[in-house]
Amino acid sequence: MKNPDFAADKALAKDFLSNFAGPHGEPKYLNILQDVANRKIRSVQIELDDMFHYKDSDEEFLQRVTENTRRYIGVFAEAMDEIMPEPTEAYTVDEDRDILMTQRVDEGADGGADGTDPLQRMPPEIKRFFEVYIKTFSKATLLTIRQVKASNIGQLVKISGIVTRCSDVKPLMQVAVYTCEECGFEIYQEVTARVFMPLIECPSQRCKLNKAKGNLILQLRASKFLKFQEVKLQELAEHVPKGHIPRSLTVHLRGELTRKVAPGDVVEMSGIFLPMPYYGFRAMRAGLVADTYLEAMSVTHFKKKYEEYELKGDEQEQIDRLAEDGDIYSKLARSLAPEIFGHEDVKKALLLLLVGAPHRKLADGMKIRGDLHICMMGDPGVAKSQLLKHIINVAPRGVYTTGRGSSGVGLTAAVQKDPVTNEFVLEGGALVLADMGICAIDEFDKMEESDRTAIHEVMEQQTVSIAKAGITTSLNARTAILAAANPAWGRYDMRRTPAENINLPPALLSRFDLLWLILDRADMETDLEMARHIVHVHQNLESPALGFAPLDPSVLRAYISAARRVIPSVPRELEEYIATAYSSIRQEEAKSNAPTSYTTIRTLLSILRISIALARLRFSETVAQSDVDEALRLMQMSKYSLYSDDRQRSGLDAISDIYSILRDEAARTSSMDVRYAHALNLISRKGYSEAQLKECLEEYASLNVWQIHPSTFDIHFIDA
Repeated sequence: MKNPDFAADKALAKDFLSNFAGPHGEPKYLNILQDVANRKIRSVQIELDDMFHYKDSDEEFLQRVTENTRRYIGVFAEAMDEIMPEPTEAYTVDEDRDILMTQRVDEGADGGADGTDPLQRMPPEIKRFFEVYIKTFSKATLLTIRQVKASNIGQLVKISGIVTRCSDVKPLMQVAVYTCEECGFEIYQEVTARVFMPLIECPSQRCKLNKAKGNLILQLRASKFLKFQEVKLQELAEHVPKGHIPRSLTVHLRGELTRKVAPGDVVEMSGIFLPMPYYGFRAMRAGLVADTYLEAMSVTHFKKKYEEYELKGDEQEQIDRLAEDGDIYSKLARSLAPEIFGHEDVKKALLLLLVGAPHRKLADGMKIRGDLHICMMGDPGVAKSQLLKHIINVAPRGVYTTGRGSSGVGLTAAVQKDPVTNEFVLEGGALVLADMGICAIDEFDKMEESDRTAIHEVMEQQTVSIAKAGITTSLNARTAILAAANPAWGRYDMRRTPAENINLPPALLSRFDLLWLILDRADMETDLEMARHIVHVHQNLESPALGFAPLDPSVLRAYISAARRVIPSVPRELEEYIATAYSSIRQEEAKSNAPTSYTTIRTLLSILRISIALARLRFSETVAQSDVDEALRLMQMSKYSLYSDDRQRSGLDAISDIYSILRDEAARTSSMDVRYAHALNLISRKGYSEAQLKECLEEYASLNVWQIHPSTFDIHFIDA
C-alpha cells in the first residue's frame, strides 16, 4: 500500500463528519460536535459501520483507518478542531482551564512567543476538551486473547474476556507545560508514552541568544492530564484449550472509558493492539522483548446488571403479557434448566433466589439483608451441579467455585503486590467478585473447616473484613450464596439422625434460608418417567414438551430485572398470621427432639424474604397471605423427604395424619368449620397432596365425623 497522504485523509474525514446523515436524515456527527461545543459530552465515538455506509465512502481510506487506527485518531481530532461549531448554549466554565486558554490566546496575539521553536507552539491537544474513539464494525470477528497475533499490531481488534483486576483511576500526563525563569516563555512538551524525560534547559531563542540556561519549572495547573486506568482481562473458561492456563492481557482505559468495568464483569472490548517497550533497568534485562497491551476504544457488557438492564422494544410487552398469566410463577420456575427432570419446588426456590428481596437499611445504620441463601444437600446424581451451573448462566453476575478448589483467601480477598506501584493491594476473591450477584459453591461439604468460616460473615453481614499486611478494611460482598453438598456418608443414611447426616455446624445451617434435602428414592413410576426424559434429551438435545415454550435466559433476565424494581411491603393485617406461623414451627421442632434444621429468628426473616420475592414476581406492592403460605410450604417441602420417613415410623398413615391435622386446627380456632382452601394449605405444608385430602374427606364423611359442602368442599365438624 502506498504511503498515506494525511492532508487528503483529513479532507475525507472532514467531509464524512460534516455530511454523514443519521437514521432520520439529521447530521449525526455535527449534532455530536454541537453537544461537545456546549460541553454536554466529552467524547466522540466514530463508528466504522457509519463510514462503511457513507455514500462517498472510500474503501482504501476505511482500510487505512482500520489498520493504522492510532494515527487516524489524531487525523479525525484535527478535522474536528477545524469544523467545531460555536457553542449555542451557556455552559459551566472550567475556571482554571478557560482562564489559562484566554491568557494564552492573548499572549499569542501580542506575539509573546517568538514562534520559531516548535516547543513553544501550543499543541492542539491542550486546546481540546474532548476525546476521540474509533469503534470497530459491529459484525467484526470476536477474537479470544490467544487469537491476537503480531499481525494485529496497530489494528483494531475485538476481544472478549472476564475482568480480574482494575487499578485505581490515576492522572496520566498528556501535555507537560513549563515556564522559564529567565525569559518567562511557556514551553510545551507532548507526552506520548507511559514515561517521559522532563526538559531541563529552556530551548527558546531568547535564552540561546543570551546564553542563559534558563531553569524550567513544571506548571501542573497548566498541564493537561487524562484519566487513566489499567485493567487485566482474562480469557473466558470456555475459550481455554484443555490443559492450558487462561491467558490475560493488559488493557489501558483512558478518559471517559474509565470506571466502566469492575472485577468479575464479562465484557467485550474493542481497541488497538499495541506493543509496549520496557524502560530503564527492565529494558536492559528484557533485551529485544516488548510487552503488549490493548488501547481500549469501546467497552460492552455481555450480561448487564439488573439495575442497568434496559428493556428493548418488544421485551416490555412480553413482560406485561407474562405478568398477566396466572401461572407465571411455575412457568418461570420450569423454564430454569428445562432439561433437568422434576425438582419443581427446588427450581421455584432457585427462581426466588434470582429475584431476592430488597435490602433494608434502618435509621441507625443497621442493615438487614435481602439476598436468599440456599443449600442443596442430596445424594449423588440428582443434578445439583447442573442446576448450579444453569443458575450462574442466567444470573447477570455469577461466580462458580468448588469447595476443594477454594481456599479461605480465594473466597474472600488476597493481598498482592501491585506491579505498577509496588504497593500492597487487595485482590477480591470469589465472594467479592460476585458482589450484587450469586456465588455458587459446589462440593460445600468437602471444604476445610477453616475455609468455611470465611463464609459466615458474608452470609449475614454481607461484608468481608480483612486485616492483613497493614491493610484493615471491609469489602462489600452483597451476594446470594447457593451451595451444593453431599451428606456426610456420601449418600443419605436413613438410620442416622438428620443432624448426623447433614454434618454442617448449626451456625452455618441457621444462615441458609432454605436447606433442600434431595433424596434419590427408588420409585417405579418416577424412575420410568425420568429415564424417558433423559433419553429424549439425549436424542433431541432439547427437553420434552412442557405444555408451553420455555423462556430464554435473556427473557428470564429481563423479567427478573423488571421484578427487582418493585419494593413490596408487609401489610399490618399479616403481622399476627406470620407470627403465629413462626411460633407453631418452633413448637413442632420442640416436640420432635431430632431437629432437621435449626429454627431461629433467622427463619422468620427467611419467611419474610421469600414472601417479598414472591410478591415481586407478581409485580405487587404488598405481600399477600398466599405469598406467606407459599413461603411456609417451600420451607416445609424442603424437609419433606425426611418427614415422610418419620411418619412411617410413627405408625400414622396419610389419611389419619390429615384427619389429626384438621381436628387440631378446629380445636385451635375453637370453630366447627374449616375452609377447604385453608385445609389444603395446612396439609400441603406437611407434604400431602390434594388427592389425599379428598380421600380423607370422603372417608371421614362416610363415618359421619364431618359434613362436606357440595360446591365449596368446606368442612363442618358434626361433634365438637
